[in-house]
Parts: sequence; structure tokens; C-alpha cells
Amino acid sequence: MASSSDLLSSLLPLLQVLLILLAPASAADSNLFREYIGAEFVGVQFSDVPINPRVEFHYILSFAIDYTTDSPTPTNGRFNVFWDSDNLSPSKVAAIKQSHGNVKIALSLGGDSVGSGSAYFQPSSIDSWVSNAVSSLTRIIEQYNLDGIDIDYEHFHADPDTFAECIGQLVTRLKNNGVISFASIAPYDDDEVQSHYLGLWSKYGHVIDYVNFQFYAYDSSTTVSQFLSYFARQSSKYNGGKVLASFATDGSGGLSPENGFFRACNTLRKQGKLHGIFVWSADDSMSDGFRYEKQSQNMLASSG
Repeated sequence: MASSSDLLSSLLPLLQVLLILLAPASAADSNLFREYIGAEFVGVQFSDVPINPRVEFHYILSFAIDYTTDSPTPTNGRFNVFWDSDNLSPSKVAAIKQSHGNVKIALSLGGDSVGSGSAYFQPSSIDSWVSNAVSSLTRIIEQYNLDGIDIDYEHFHADPDTFAECIGQLVTRLKNNGVISFASIAPYDDDEVQSHYLGLWSKYGHVIDYVNFQFYAYDSSTTVSQFLSYFARQSSKYNGGKVLASFATDGSGGLSPENGFFRACNTLRKQGKLHGIFVWSADDSMSDGFRYEKQSQNMLASSG
């Protein structure tokens, strides 16, 4: 019979090989590029956006909302598709995935508005909302063959604890059921928003893979040094999370590519803190030929 020391010495080379194989997987998130698409009904299609084969590319469909589609009213977790489903249909999802093996597609929940009003997170109860959300989202995700979800509620008719339990239980169940493989949250620097998302993070951060922090919600006069300060502050709040750098192409705010966004990203990369980049949105970038999507992906591919 082999001694325990013999067994350990025979297992050691296997463990070393495993560590080598696993190491690139953990580092690969630094070449993650994500982009919201479909909220503005401008006819943008997946195939319009340039895709660099050397990045991990996530489209995020915007949005699925638990409101009725006509004369929008809250439905307590029964989600409907509110993105441009004519141009971003299940067959278009299948086609882009078939032609680009590095593409995954998520849907985002909530968003800022629905119809002419705000889109509120408004559950009747935790259990009923979670039950409705799991069944309705499973149906949509399977119909479209999607890979993940993003949480982008920005208005609330529920306290932070209720939000944490509803979203945390939803993500946990979708993952445990094998319906999704990743989840992200999309907070920004607003007291009410942060209280809800930090409450969720403190209880369920272990099931959230990425933090799509909306750095473009800061003022449009943001400098490189201010951006890096904001990034450090939010990374500290979402401690242990993969906080992504972000910019918007709708002219809304934050540090723009013209004013030094990529310089800031280079600094983060040197510090080992560039977990990826996301953009709002493909709809807004179409008129400019996706120039900053190309630049973002080229930069991430060179660091991957």
C-alpha cells in the first residue's frame, strides 16, 4: 500500500497542472467588454457592433421589466420584454452566437423608465415576486437562449432589505437551476440607489459576478484623477467585487473617451484593477460607427 507521502508526491504534479490551467481563467476577466443594447429602438442589431475575437463580449439587452406592455403598470415580478425585439430576436441571438464564439448575451432588469414614467421596483411580497420572477425570466431566457442577467432598477417602492431578498433569491435560484451562468448589478452614486444595492451586496455579493457601476452618472466635467478616485471609492464599497470601468456614448456624463477614459483605464490596468469595460449604449454609438467600442476592445485584447 502506498504511503500518504507517496500519494501526496504523486498528486503534486497534477495539482501544479491544475493551477496552471486555472490561472488564465481568473485573469481572463480583464478582457471583458460589455455593452447595453436595444433600449432606444433605433434599429441597431448585434451584427452592427464590431466584435474583437480576443475579448470576452457580453451584450446586455435593455430591458426586461415587470410591467404590462400596454399602459404600463407593475406586475409583481412577471417580466415582459421591452427591448427592440424585432431587431434583437431569438434568431438574431442564435446567429451572433454561432458566428462569434466569444459572445454571451444577458438581459437587464428594470432600467430608468417605462412608458412615460419611472420603472419602479414594486413587489407585493418577497415570496410572490421571486416566484413570478423566476418563472417569467426562465421563460424569456430560454426562449432567447441567454446566458445571464443584469440588475438595473433605479427607482424603488420597497426598502433595501426587501430588494436584497428579492434580487438575491432570484439570482440564486436562476443559477442553481442552471438558467444563467453570471449576474451583474448596475448601481450609481445616489443615496437611495446605493442603499439598495449595497444591502444586496452585503447579503448576496457571493452570487454577483460583476458590478457595472455607472461612472457616467457623475458630472461630465469628471477628470482622470477624479474618475480614479471614484473607482477606488466604489471598489471599496463593493469590496471583493469586479467593478468595471464605464462610459456612455449618449453624451450624458462621466469621464468620456475624449477626456481621458482610456488613460484612466491604462492606470487601472497597471494596478491590476481593470476587470473590464462596459458601455451605454450600442444604440447611441451606431451613428458614430462604434469608434470607442473598437478602441475599448483593442485595449482589452492587448491586456488579455
